[in-house]
Amino acid sequence: MGALYGAFFYLFKVSTMSNKELPKGSLISFMSNKVKLQGGINLAQGIPAFDPPKELIDILRLVANDNIHQYAPGRGVYALLEQLAKYYKLPQQQFIMVNGATEAISLLFIYLQNLIKEKFSVLAFDPVYESYHNLARIFNLPFVAYPNEPVIDFSKIEEDIKSKNVRIILLASPGNPLGKVYSRHEIESLTELSLKHQVYLIFDAVYSELYFDVKPYLPTDKINPYLFYVNAFSKQFSITGWRLGYLIADASHMDALAHVHDYTGLCAPSLLQTALAAYLDKYSFGRDYTEDLRDKLKGNYNQLKDALNELGFSVVPAQGGYFVWAMLPPAFTDGFDFAMALYDEQKVATIPGIHFSEQGKNFVRFNIARHPYEISMAISKIKTFIKGKMA
Repeated sequence: MGALYGAFFYLFKVSTMSNKELPKGSLISFMSNKVKLQGGINLAQGIPAFDPPKELIDILRLVANDNIHQYAPGRGVYALLEQLAKYYKLPQQQFIMVNGATEAISLLFIYLQNLIKEKFSVLAFDPVYESYHNLARIFNLPFVAYPNEPVIDFSKIEEDIKSKNVRIILLASPGNPLGKVYSRHEIESLTELSLKHQVYLIFDAVYSELYFDVKPYLPTDKINPYLFYVNAFSKQFSITGWRLGYLIADASHMDALAHVHDYTGLCAPSLLQTALAAYLDKYSFGRDYTEDLRDKLKGNYNQLKDALNELGFSVVPAQGGYFVWAMLPPAFTDGFDFAMALYDEQKVATIPGIHFSEQGKNFVRFNIARHPYEISMAISKIKTFIKGKMA
Protein backbone atom coordinates (compact mmCIF):
# COMPACT_ATOMS: atom_id res chain seq x y z
CA MET A 1 0.00 0.00 0.00
CA GLY A 2 2.72 2.48 0.99
CA ALA A 3 4.71 1.71 -2.15
CA LEU A 4 1.77 2.64 -4.36
CA TYR A 5 1.14 5.90 -2.50
CA GLY A 6 4.85 6.65 -2.75
CA ALA A 7 4.94 5.82 -6.45
CA PHE A 8 2.11 8.21 -7.10
CA PHE A 9 3.69 11.16 -5.37
CA TYR A 10 7.38 10.73 -6.09
CA LEU A 11 7.97 8.65 -9.22
CA PHE A 12 5.43 10.22 -11.54
CA LYS A 13 5.80 13.98 -11.21
CA VAL A 14 5.30 14.85 -14.84
CA SER A 15 3.77 17.66 -16.83
CA THR A 16 -0.01 17.67 -17.12
CA MET A 17 0.06 18.92 -20.68
CA SER A 18 -0.89 16.48 -23.39
CA ASN A 19 0.18 16.92 -26.99
CA LYS A 20 -3.34 18.14 -27.66
CA GLU A 21 -5.46 20.90 -26.18
CA LEU A 22 -7.41 19.77 -23.12
CA PRO A 23 -11.12 20.61 -22.96
CA LYS A 24 -12.05 23.72 -21.02
CA GLY A 25 -13.90 23.24 -17.73
CA SER A 26 -14.61 20.02 -15.89
CA LEU A 27 -13.27 16.81 -17.44
CA ILE A 28 -15.92 14.97 -15.43
CA SER A 29 -18.70 16.81 -17.25
CA PHE A 30 -16.84 16.46 -20.56
CA MET A 31 -16.50 12.67 -20.34
CA SER A 32 -19.90 12.06 -18.77
CA ASN A 33 -21.64 14.13 -21.44
CA LYS A 34 -20.10 11.86 -24.07
CA VAL A 35 -22.06 8.96 -22.59
CA LYS A 36 -25.24 10.99 -22.30
CA LEU A 37 -25.01 12.02 -25.97
CA GLN A 38 -23.42 8.95 -27.57
CA GLY A 39 -24.12 6.08 -25.17
CA GLY A 40 -21.74 3.73 -23.40
CA ILE A 41 -20.79 2.78 -19.85
CA ASN A 42 -20.38 5.76 -17.54
CA LEU A 43 -17.49 5.02 -15.20
CA ALA A 44 -16.69 8.74 -15.37
CA GLN A 45 -19.08 10.84 -13.28
CA GLY A 46 -20.06 9.75 -9.78
CA ILE A 47 -23.67 9.09 -10.80
CA PRO A 48 -25.11 5.99 -9.12
CA ALA A 49 -26.86 3.45 -11.31
CA PHE A 50 -28.90 2.25 -8.33
CA ASP A 51 -32.51 3.19 -7.64
CA PRO A 52 -33.22 5.20 -4.49
CA PRO A 53 -34.94 3.38 -1.62
CA LYS A 54 -38.40 2.26 -2.78
CA GLU A 55 -39.86 3.34 0.55
CA LEU A 56 -38.51 6.85 0.05
CA ILE A 57 -40.12 7.16 -3.38
CA ASP A 58 -43.42 5.85 -2.01
CA ILE A 59 -43.33 8.51 0.71
CA LEU A 60 -42.47 11.17 -1.89
CA ARG A 61 -45.59 10.24 -3.88
CA LEU A 62 -47.75 10.58 -0.77
CA VAL A 63 -46.39 13.89 0.50
CA ALA A 64 -46.48 15.42 -3.00
CA ASN A 65 -50.22 15.85 -2.45
CA ASP A 66 -49.62 18.04 0.60
CA ASN A 67 -49.29 21.80 0.48
CA ILE A 68 -45.49 21.86 0.73
CA HIS A 69 -44.48 23.19 -2.67
CA GLN A 70 -43.30 26.65 -1.64
CA TYR A 71 -40.09 27.88 0.00
CA ALA A 72 -38.87 25.89 2.96
CA PRO A 73 -37.42 27.60 6.04
CA GLY A 74 -33.91 28.73 5.19
CA ARG A 75 -32.23 26.54 7.80
CA GLY A 76 -34.28 23.51 6.84
CA VAL A 77 -37.60 21.74 7.34
CA TYR A 78 -38.10 21.26 11.07
CA ALA A 79 -38.82 17.51 10.82
CA LEU A 80 -35.57 16.89 8.93
CA LEU A 81 -33.51 19.01 11.30
CA GLU A 82 -35.04 16.99 14.12
CA GLN A 83 -33.88 13.73 12.51
CA LEU A 84 -30.35 15.10 12.02
CA ALA A 85 -30.16 16.39 15.58
CA LYS A 86 -31.26 13.01 16.92
CA TYR A 87 -28.78 11.12 14.72
CA TYR A 88 -25.76 13.27 15.56
CA LYS A 89 -26.82 14.10 19.14
CA LEU A 90 -26.33 17.81 18.51
CA PRO A 91 -28.70 20.80 18.83
CA GLN A 92 -30.87 21.57 15.80
CA GLN A 93 -29.50 25.11 15.86
CA GLN A 94 -26.13 23.80 14.62
CA PHE A 95 -27.53 22.52 11.27
CA ILE A 96 -28.32 24.21 7.97
CA MET A 97 -29.86 22.33 5.05
CA VAL A 98 -28.31 23.33 1.71
CA ASN A 99 -28.48 22.43 -1.98
CA GLY A 100 -25.96 19.60 -1.85
CA ALA A 101 -22.56 19.41 -0.18
CA THR A 102 -21.08 21.52 -2.99
CA GLU A 103 -23.22 24.46 -1.92
CA ALA A 104 -22.16 23.91 1.69
CA ILE A 105 -18.48 24.19 0.77
CA SER A 106 -19.13 27.19 -1.51
CA LEU A 107 -21.11 28.85 1.28
CA LEU A 108 -18.17 28.35 3.63
CA PHE A 109 -15.73 29.87 1.11
CA ILE A 110 -17.92 32.98 0.80
CA TYR A 111 -18.36 33.25 4.55
CA LEU A 112 -14.76 32.58 5.55
CA GLN A 113 -13.24 34.88 2.95
CA ASN A 114 -15.27 37.74 4.41
CA LEU A 115 -14.44 36.64 7.95
CA ILE A 116 -10.67 36.33 7.45
CA LYS A 117 -10.34 39.63 5.52
CA GLU A 118 -6.81 38.98 4.23
CA LYS A 119 -5.11 37.00 1.49
CA PHE A 120 -4.66 33.39 2.52
CA SER A 121 -4.10 29.91 1.08
CA VAL A 122 -6.27 26.81 0.91
CA LEU A 123 -4.81 23.34 1.54
CA ALA A 124 -6.18 19.91 0.60
CA PHE A 125 -4.74 16.44 0.15
CA ASP A 126 -3.62 15.41 -3.34
CA PRO A 127 -5.26 13.96 -5.48
CA VAL A 128 -7.91 16.59 -4.89
CA TYR A 129 -11.67 16.63 -5.47
CA GLU A 130 -12.33 19.15 -8.23
CA SER A 131 -14.42 21.61 -6.20
CA TYR A 132 -11.64 22.18 -3.68
CA HIS A 133 -9.00 23.63 -5.98
CA ASN A 134 -11.51 25.19 -8.37
CA LEU A 135 -13.25 27.10 -5.57
CA ALA A 136 -9.85 28.39 -4.47
CA ARG A 137 -9.26 29.53 -8.05
CA ILE A 138 -12.70 31.16 -8.30
CA PHE A 139 -12.04 33.12 -5.10
CA ASN A 140 -8.51 34.00 -6.29
CA LEU A 141 -6.85 32.14 -3.41
CA PRO A 142 -3.54 30.24 -3.66
CA PHE A 143 -4.00 26.48 -3.43
CA VAL A 144 -1.63 24.06 -1.68
CA ALA A 145 -1.89 20.42 -2.84
CA TYR A 146 -0.41 18.41 0.01
CA PRO A 147 0.81 14.89 -0.92
CA ASN A 148 -1.45 12.17 0.49
CA GLU A 149 1.36 10.05 1.90
CA PRO A 150 0.77 6.83 3.88
CA VAL A 151 2.07 8.60 7.00
CA ILE A 152 1.13 12.25 7.28
CA ASP A 153 3.96 14.57 8.32
CA PHE A 154 2.06 16.96 10.57
CA SER A 155 5.20 19.02 11.24
CA LYS A 156 5.41 19.69 7.48
CA ILE A 157 1.75 20.68 7.37
CA GLU A 158 2.39 23.04 10.28
CA GLU A 159 5.32 24.57 8.36
CA ASP A 160 3.06 25.09 5.31
CA ILE A 161 0.36 26.63 7.48
CA LYS A 162 2.84 29.22 8.77
CA SER A 163 4.93 29.84 5.63
CA LYS A 164 2.03 29.87 3.14
CA ASN A 165 -0.59 31.46 5.41
CA VAL A 166 -2.99 28.53 5.10
CA ARG A 167 -6.35 29.42 6.67
CA ILE A 168 -8.62 26.73 5.18
CA ILE A 169 -7.93 22.98 5.11
CA LEU A 170 -10.32 20.58 3.36
CA LEU A 171 -10.41 16.90 4.25
CA ALA A 172 -12.71 14.12 2.97
CA SER A 173 -12.88 10.66 4.54
CA PRO A 174 -13.28 8.60 2.39
CA GLY A 175 -12.35 10.98 -0.39
CA ASN A 176 -12.71 11.47 -4.11
CA PRO A 177 -10.87 10.21 -6.14
CA LEU A 178 -8.74 8.48 -3.49
CA GLY A 179 -11.01 6.49 -1.17
CA LYS A 180 -8.76 6.82 1.86
CA VAL A 181 -10.32 6.63 5.32
CA TYR A 182 -8.33 8.81 7.71
CA SER A 183 -7.67 7.51 11.20
CA ARG A 184 -9.02 9.15 14.32
CA HIS A 185 -5.45 10.12 15.23
CA GLU A 186 -4.94 11.86 11.87
CA ILE A 187 -8.22 13.76 12.09
CA GLU A 188 -7.67 14.78 15.71
CA SER A 189 -4.11 15.91 14.87
CA LEU A 190 -5.47 18.15 12.11
CA THR A 191 -8.15 19.44 14.47
CA GLU A 192 -5.49 20.34 17.02
CA LEU A 193 -3.41 22.12 14.36
CA SER A 194 -6.46 24.08 13.20
CA LEU A 195 -7.15 25.26 16.74
CA LYS A 196 -3.50 26.08 17.42
CA HIS A 197 -3.10 28.21 14.30
CA GLN A 198 -6.72 29.39 13.88
CA VAL A 199 -7.12 27.50 10.60
CA TYR A 200 -10.62 26.54 9.49
CA LEU A 201 -10.94 22.79 8.88
CA ILE A 202 -13.77 21.75 6.55
CA PHE A 203 -14.52 18.06 6.99
CA ASP A 204 -16.29 16.57 3.96
CA ALA A 205 -18.21 13.42 4.97
CA VAL A 206 -20.24 12.82 1.79
CA TYR A 207 -18.92 9.24 1.43
CA SER A 208 -18.58 8.51 5.15
CA GLU A 209 -21.40 5.93 5.24
CA LEU A 210 -20.05 4.14 2.15
CA TYR A 211 -17.01 2.47 3.71
CA PHE A 212 -15.88 -1.04 2.81
CA ASP A 213 -14.81 -2.43 6.19
CA VAL A 214 -13.91 0.04 8.96
CA LYS A 215 -16.41 2.78 9.81
CA PRO A 216 -14.71 6.19 9.50
CA TYR A 217 -14.29 8.42 12.51
CA LEU A 218 -16.42 11.55 12.15
CA PRO A 219 -15.32 14.55 14.24
CA THR A 220 -18.83 15.73 15.14
CA ASP A 221 -17.80 15.40 18.79
CA LYS A 222 -15.10 18.02 18.11
CA ILE A 223 -17.23 20.80 16.59
CA ASN A 224 -15.64 24.12 17.53
CA PRO A 225 -15.30 27.58 15.95
CA TYR A 226 -12.58 26.24 13.59
CA LEU A 227 -14.23 22.99 12.50
CA PHE A 228 -17.05 22.71 9.95
CA TYR A 229 -18.73 19.43 9.00
CA VAL A 230 -20.31 18.93 5.57
CA ASN A 231 -22.44 15.98 4.45
CA ALA A 232 -25.25 15.09 2.04
CA PHE A 233 -27.83 12.39 1.32
CA SER A 234 -27.02 12.35 -2.41
CA LYS A 235 -24.67 9.37 -2.52
CA GLN A 236 -25.96 7.50 0.54
CA PHE A 237 -29.47 7.13 -0.94
CA SER A 238 -28.65 7.40 -4.68
CA ILE A 239 -30.50 10.72 -5.01
CA THR A 240 -27.81 12.97 -6.48
CA GLY A 241 -30.48 14.96 -8.36
CA TRP A 242 -32.29 15.89 -5.14
CA ARG A 243 -29.41 18.16 -4.01
CA LEU A 244 -29.96 17.72 -0.27
CA GLY A 245 -26.87 18.49 1.77
CA TYR A 246 -26.27 19.86 5.22
CA LEU A 247 -23.72 21.79 7.22
CA ILE A 248 -22.87 21.51 10.92
CA ALA A 249 -21.07 24.42 12.54
CA ASP A 250 -20.34 25.92 15.91
CA ALA A 251 -23.17 28.05 17.29
CA SER A 252 -21.00 31.16 16.99
CA HIS A 253 -21.19 30.96 13.17
CA MET A 254 -24.79 29.92 12.60
CA ASP A 255 -26.61 33.24 12.32
CA ALA A 256 -24.03 34.69 9.95
CA LEU A 257 -23.92 31.52 7.83
CA ALA A 258 -27.72 31.46 7.62
CA HIS A 259 -27.66 35.09 6.52
CA VAL A 260 -25.24 34.34 3.64
CA HIS A 261 -27.28 31.24 2.74
CA ASP A 262 -30.41 33.43 2.42
CA TYR A 263 -28.74 35.27 -0.47
CA THR A 264 -27.05 32.31 -2.19
CA GLY A 265 -28.91 29.01 -1.89
CA LEU A 266 -31.95 30.38 0.01
CA CYS A 267 -33.35 26.92 0.84
CA ALA A 268 -33.30 23.28 -0.19
CA PRO A 269 -36.54 21.94 -1.78
CA SER A 270 -39.29 21.67 0.84
CA LEU A 271 -41.02 18.68 -0.78
CA LEU A 272 -37.84 16.60 -0.90
CA GLN A 273 -36.82 17.56 2.64
CA THR A 274 -40.24 16.54 3.95
CA ALA A 275 -40.19 13.18 2.19
CA LEU A 276 -36.68 12.43 3.39
CA ALA A 277 -37.52 13.36 6.99
CA ALA A 278 -40.43 10.92 7.02
CA TYR A 279 -38.27 8.17 5.49
CA LEU A 280 -35.43 8.65 7.99
CA ASP A 281 -37.88 8.58 10.88
CA LYS A 282 -39.71 5.44 9.74
CA TYR A 283 -36.74 3.43 8.44
CA SER A 284 -33.96 3.91 11.03
CA PHE A 285 -32.15 6.63 9.08
CA GLY A 286 -32.05 4.38 6.01
CA ARG A 287 -29.90 1.74 7.68
CA ASP A 288 -30.95 -1.25 5.56
CA TYR A 289 -30.53 0.58 2.25
CA THR A 290 -27.15 1.97 3.29
CA GLU A 291 -25.84 -1.44 4.37
CA ASP A 292 -26.95 -2.99 1.08
CA LEU A 293 -25.31 -0.18 -0.92
CA ARG A 294 -22.05 -0.65 1.02
CA ASP A 295 -22.01 -4.32 0.06
CA LYS A 296 -22.61 -3.50 -3.63
CA LEU A 297 -19.85 -0.90 -3.72
CA LYS A 298 -17.37 -3.15 -1.94
CA GLY A 299 -18.12 -6.00 -4.37
CA ASN A 300 -17.74 -3.71 -7.38
CA TYR A 301 -14.51 -2.25 -6.00
CA ASN A 302 -12.93 -5.66 -5.44
CA GLN A 303 -14.04 -6.94 -8.84
CA LEU A 304 -12.70 -3.94 -10.74
CA LYS A 305 -9.55 -3.62 -8.63
CA ASP A 306 -8.57 -7.25 -9.20
CA ALA A 307 -9.27 -7.06 -12.93
CA LEU A 308 -7.30 -3.84 -13.38
CA ASN A 309 -4.32 -5.17 -11.45
CA GLU A 310 -4.31 -8.27 -13.67
CA LEU A 311 -4.24 -5.99 -16.73
CA GLY A 312 -1.14 -4.17 -15.48
CA PHE A 313 -2.75 -1.21 -13.71
CA SER A 314 -1.56 -0.32 -10.21
CA VAL A 315 -4.65 0.35 -8.12
CA VAL A 316 -4.12 2.55 -5.08
CA PRO A 317 -5.96 0.81 -2.20
CA ALA A 318 -9.23 2.43 -1.12
CA GLN A 319 -11.25 1.94 2.05
CA GLY A 320 -14.53 3.37 0.82
CA GLY A 321 -16.33 5.72 -1.54
CA TYR A 322 -17.35 5.57 -5.18
CA PHE A 323 -14.05 5.31 -7.03
CA VAL A 324 -11.00 3.35 -8.10
CA TRP A 325 -7.83 5.44 -8.55
CA ALA A 326 -5.34 3.56 -10.71
CA MET A 327 -2.00 4.11 -12.41
CA LEU A 328 -2.00 3.05 -16.06
CA PRO A 329 -0.13 -0.05 -17.26
CA PRO A 330 3.51 0.75 -18.16
CA ALA A 331 2.74 0.80 -21.90
CA PHE A 332 0.49 3.87 -21.43
CA THR A 333 1.81 7.24 -20.35
CA ASP A 334 -1.06 9.71 -20.70
CA GLY A 335 -4.37 9.33 -18.87
CA PHE A 336 -6.18 11.80 -21.11
CA ASP A 337 -5.13 10.02 -24.29
CA PHE A 338 -6.04 6.69 -22.66
CA ALA A 339 -9.49 7.89 -21.58
CA MET A 340 -10.28 9.38 -24.99
CA ALA A 341 -9.18 6.28 -26.88
CA LEU A 342 -10.98 3.91 -24.50
CA TYR A 343 -14.23 5.78 -24.99
CA ASP A 344 -13.84 6.19 -28.75
CA GLU A 345 -13.07 2.51 -29.27
CA GLN A 346 -15.02 0.76 -26.50
CA LYS A 347 -17.51 3.35 -25.22
CA VAL A 348 -16.26 3.14 -21.62
CA ALA A 349 -15.91 6.58 -20.04
CA THR A 350 -13.32 7.28 -17.32
CA ILE A 351 -11.69 10.43 -15.94
CA PRO A 352 -8.02 11.32 -16.57
CA GLY A 353 -6.00 11.73 -13.38
CA ILE A 354 -4.80 15.20 -14.31
CA HIS A 355 -8.26 16.46 -13.38
CA PHE A 356 -7.40 15.76 -9.73
CA SER A 357 -3.63 16.20 -9.52
CA GLU A 358 -0.69 17.71 -11.36
CA GLN A 359 1.04 14.39 -10.55
CA GLY A 360 -1.79 12.39 -12.09
CA LYS A 361 -0.90 12.36 -15.79
CA ASN A 362 -0.66 8.55 -15.95
CA PHE A 363 -3.60 7.87 -13.63
CA VAL A 364 -7.31 7.42 -14.30
CA ARG A 365 -10.38 7.34 -12.06
CA PHE A 366 -13.20 4.81 -12.41
CA ASN A 367 -16.70 5.16 -10.90
CA ILE A 368 -17.81 1.90 -9.24
CA ALA A 369 -21.37 2.97 -8.34
CA ARG A 370 -22.83 0.98 -11.23
CA HIS A 371 -24.72 -2.29 -11.53
CA PRO A 372 -22.39 -5.31 -11.27
CA TYR A 373 -23.20 -6.34 -14.84
CA GLU A 374 -21.98 -2.92 -16.04
CA ILE A 375 -18.72 -3.39 -14.15
CA SER A 376 -18.32 -6.82 -15.79
CA MET A 377 -19.05 -5.37 -19.24
CA ALA A 378 -16.60 -2.53 -18.65
CA ILE A 379 -13.88 -4.97 -17.58
CA SER A 380 -14.41 -7.00 -20.75
CA LYS A 381 -14.17 -3.88 -22.92
CA ILE A 382 -11.07 -2.60 -21.10
CA LYS A 383 -9.42 -6.01 -21.63
CA THR A 384 -10.22 -5.85 -25.34
CA PHE A 385 -8.84 -2.33 -25.55
CA ILE A 386 -5.62 -3.18 -23.71
CA LYS A 387 -5.01 -6.34 -25.76
CA GLY A 388 -5.61 -4.41 -28.98
CA LYS A 389 -3.05 -1.79 -28.03
CA MET A 390 -0.51 -4.39 -26.93
CA ALA A 391 -0.82 -6.54 -30.10
